[in-house]
Amino acid sequence: MHLDLRKLDLNLLLVFNALYQQRSVTAAAHELALSPSALSHALARLRTALGDELFVRLDNQMQPTLRADQIAEPISTALAQLSAGLSLRQRFDPATSQRNFVISASDYTAFAILPRLISRLQQVAPNITLRIINTSQKIAIAELAAGHIDFALGYDEERSPLPAGLEEFDWLQDDYVAIARQHHPHIKRKLTLKTYLQARHVVVTPWNESRGVIDYVLDGMALQRQVTVQLPNVLVAPFIIASSDLIMTLPRNAANTLAQAAGIAIYPAPFAIPPYTLKVYSHSKYARSDAHLWLRGVMMEVAEN
Repeated sequence: MHLDLRKLDLNLLLVFNALYQQRSVTAAAHELALSPSALSHALARLRTALGDELFVRLDNQMQPTLRADQIAEPISTALAQLSAGLSLRQRFDPATSQRNFVISASDYTAFAILPRLISRLQQVAPNITLRIINTSQKIAIAELAAGHIDFALGYDEERSPLPAGLEEFDWLQDDYVAIARQHHPHIKRKLTLKTYLQARHVVVTPWNESRGVIDYVLDGMALQRQVTVQLPNVLVAPFIIASSDLIMTLPRNAANTLAQAAGIAIYPAPFAIPPYTLKVYSHSKYARSDAHLWLRGVMMEVAEN
């Protein structure tokens, strides 16, 4: 670094560049939205810093000295590059962008929710790609903070405070239902609480949790269900249900999708369960980018349709 830069107010380079182009204190001051007096004071400071007159008045114009001519082009180029760098913000155009979004999700949220999102993306942003990953945590905190993933899909049954830097918004809300095989021998026209408690159950535990929201609700009623099968993912669940007398409780949207894959029947839950709310998590460092704001908007659009 040149020693002069250490003692130079870099704003004075703007004064130099304007005066070199305009050759007039008044015109340069107007360009920089300064008073002629303020620009003259700035020129005096610049002369002191660089040890040269830089401009002398000849024929009613401020003519550059030899030293000014020598430094004019480097200063002009540096200011142009600096301006371009500071204003650089690549606009996100979904119609042409080839951006890759990385989203963490359990297989349930992926298969039950993402088909609608992907269908919409194909319409409005055909070159965008999605990469869906699984993580060992309900909320992939470290991956979000590091920018390795853009969004995390999940839910927080216990409503615990978010870690610092994380943001969330509610994407979709759904009610819980129960599924069983068609013509279940113990279920007639509706699933009663008594039959529900007497049955054995399948649960999906993607993070190896021992209990879920249904168990907590039953705790509050001083009741307990019999869990016979725990699965790490939901894909095999409809086939287990369709070929056994087991019952499974899950959000309605997922049940409707599973019903297309196997012969299962859907019943209202025989007791009150708080709605299932799918949340989208992101990190505040990236949440205001054009791309993130756009995809969030598409998510909300999908949720409303």
